[in-house]
Amino acid sequence: MSEKVQYRGSRFRSALKALSWRVVATFTIIVIAYFKTGDVTLALEIGAIEFVIKYLLYYLHERAWQMAPRGSIRKLLKRS
Repeated sequence: MSEKVQYRGSRFRSALKALSWRVVATFTIIVIAYFKTGDVTLALEIGAIEFVIKYLLYYLHERAWQMAPRGSIRKLLKRS
């Protein structure tokens, strides 16, 4: 008789997930921007802007998903 425990990610965990993903994604965009522009400074500026904006968007997206009760999406899809 094991009882299912609902796990909800903490705000700190969401922030760390956003940060780790942004490091990978920002590095990628910096490389792409450098190959397109040939300018390291411009590539780093684009990467910095992209990092801040997308970090905040990812964090908000993650927190919104944490507000949805576990299993509610599956139940909603089963009704359709």
